[in-house]
This record gives sequence, C-alpha cells and structure tokens, in this order.
Amino acid sequence: MNTFPDIDFDLGQYIDDFVNWLTDNLGVVFDVLSDAIIWSFQLSSSFLLWLPWWVIIAVVFLLGWRLIRLWTGLIFAIFIFMIGAFGYWELMMDTVSIILASVIISLIVGIPIGIFMAYKDRFERFMKPILDAMQTMPTFVYLIPAMMLFGLGVVPGMFATIIYAIPPVIRLTNLAIRNVSKEMVEAADSFGSSTSQILLKVQLPQALPTIMTGINQTTMMALAMVVVASMVGAQGLGLEVLSALQQIDIATGFEAGISIVFLAIILDRLSQSVAEKYKYSD
Repeated sequence: MNTFPDIDFDLGQYIDDFVNWLTDNLGVVFDVLSDAIIWSFQLSSSFLLWLPWWVIIAVVFLLGWRLIRLWTGLIFAIFIFMIGAFGYWELMMDTVSIILASVIISLIVGIPIGIFMAYKDRFERFMKPILDAMQTMPTFVYLIPAMMLFGLGVVPGMFATIIYAIPPVIRLTNLAIRNVSKEMVEAADSFGSSTSQILLKVQLPQALPTIMTGINQTTMMALAMVVVASMVGAQGLGLEVLSALQQIDIATGFEAGISIVFLAIILDRLSQSVAEKYKYSD
C-alpha cells in the first residue's frame, strides 16, 4: 500500500526516457564504442588462442617464479593446466580476454580522470559521489542500460564490467598524486620544471606503487563481473557457471566455478607482487 498516495515521483521513467533519447540521438557514438570494445576483445582473444597451450602455461610459471617464488610458479602452472583439463581452455581465454580488455580500457580512461581530480578540487568533489554510486550500485543494474545501448553479447557485458571496475583506479590515482610530498613538487618547481614535467618525472613515479594497487583492485573487480556479464551474453567461464545454475548441474558448476577461483588467485597474486615490487623499489 502506498503511504504517499498524493505523491508520485517516477524517477525511473525519467531515466528510461533519457536512455531512449541516447539511443535515438547518439546511436553513432555507441556504434563506435561498440566497435572499439569488440575489437579489443577479439584482438586479445585471437592472440591468446593463437598461442600454444604450453607457452601460456610456461609464461604463467615464469611470472609466478620471478615475481614471487618457484613453488608459486609451479602451483600457478598446475592451476592453468587443470582448467585446460576440465575442457575450458577456450572459455578461459575468452574470460581472460574480457578481463584484459576491460582493465586496459578502464586504465586508459580512469588514470587521466584520477590525475585531473588530483589537480582540480571542484572536479574531485563532483566525482566523489558519482564514484560512490558506481561502487555501491548493484551489479545487475548496470546490465539494463548496457543492454538498451548495445543489445546482447560481449559488448554490454564488457561495458558493465568497465563501469563497475573503473572506480578503484580513479580513486587511488587521485589519492596517490595528492600524497606525493609537497616538498618534492616545490623543489621541482623551483628548478623551473613545467607542470607536465613535474607530473611525469616527479608525481607519477612517486605515486606508481599506489596506482598499481588500484590496478590490482580494478582487475579483481573486473573478474568479479564474469558471471554477471554472462547474463547478457558475454562469453567465457561465467556463461558456463550460469548454464550450470540453470540446469542445476553441480559437476559443471563446480568445475567452472573453481576455474574462476584459480584465475582470481593467479591474477591477484601476480598483480599484488608487481605493486609490492614497485613499492619496495621506490
């Protein structure tokens, strides 16, 4: 029962009208975005599928060994081998391609926004509530406008993934730039450095460890969207989990689910180790 019978503020209808206006008037823009997203996915997917399976396992082993330790590299190699043994090699490559393309696009867009926020206090105050809403909004909500703007398939799934995963790298880039020692910035300025030189030669190198932490969080949030994105047709292991859920197939659901866990462990540990190496080298 409506406790406010005389008040009817249909905000959702306004949002629906706005999205319809976007599709009617900016269709060309969204077509270009769709082409760019699908191109990035197909490029990474075709490259990963072109590589022999043993090369990928060897690369994962070497990364785990050199960045962490020998036993970690062996465990990572076993994880990748097991995913292939489950019969999910191509699905794993699709999942990695979605994550890789989504993270790269998030970094290309997010890092400049974070830098601009660090330089402009008003822009930071404007962006903070937007980032709060992006991080607290239920993930399924992103799929609705994504489907209306891009239809079904990998594009809306990647679009929703980018929107969900981009806030950490924006926040931590902004925080990292602001936390750079003011004395270092003032010293560079006193020697006649321009704003761009201060940014590139002083602030970004000092801020890099924190930015790498933001990249790690963005990567993990992109991986967390794998199953959700499959609901609108995104390919990969998430689609296998969704299919198993619909058919109540426990065996398939476990194998696909544990494969996502293996990927999460590998991506998390590798990206964390890179961030820590930058931190200690600093």
